[in-house]
Amino acid sequence: MESVGRDGARGGAGTVKRVCIVGASGKLGRHMVRHALDRGHEVVGVCRQQSVGKLAEFEGRITVLPGATDDRAVIARAVEGCDAVLTVLAPWGMDHYASGTAQAVLDHARPGARLVFSCGWHITHDGKDVYPLRLKAFVALFGRLAKLARVVDLDDQVEACRRIFASDSRWTVVRGSDLEEGESQGLPVWSRHVGDPVLASNLTRRVDFALFMVEALERDELVREAPAIVGRLTPSALAHASAERAA
Repeated sequence: MESVGRDGARGGAGTVKRVCIVGASGKLGRHMVRHALDRGHEVVGVCRQQSVGKLAEFEGRITVLPGATDDRAVIARAVEGCDAVLTVLAPWGMDHYASGTAQAVLDHARPGARLVFSCGWHITHDGKDVYPLRLKAFVALFGRLAKLARVVDLDDQVEACRRIFASDSRWTVVRGSDLEEGESQGLPVWSRHVGDPVLASNLTRRVDFALFMVEALERDELVREAPAIVGRLTPSALAHASAERAA
């Protein structure tokens, strides 16, 4: 069994950071904005011009830069002076949106900045993940249909992560399970490989996915890791915690 996150303690959370959130207007992005503000961080948000209104609740509390997240000029302005960048790797369209976004962040973030990216379980870091047949079938079918419809390109998200993994920056790629809405259950648990028993429930609250993203900024043990997460109150996580206590 690989390393699994065990609690919600904050490592160095008293340090105020200037944090850029790329994809701030989406559901995951807005949760990240709330968590970052709750910790006292200064937030710069990037989102498409047509989505700026979704950030109205944060007016006067964050700086918003409208523009496509793969626009290198927009990203360069947004990450200037930032200690950390949280990026939602959205595989929209067929124009290399995810890889373009990742490359812009990698190229323009200041040296030593903490970079945290979001993606799904289908991304593998070291090839040692063991995927359920249902998940493999869904990714294959959905990826093929979405690509034919020119709506989503999962292959480009894979390419984006390949570039991140090859980078010498202080990156973390957080791999999310299936998501559900609802109140927070606390910081998710994680493992290095899909297929580990602790992840079997394959479900995380979206608000807690965002919590893990923000928490990762303070966790040096997650630098150059690709943690796969699951909700801490799911049956598989509770069973793992019970087994650890018994041991």
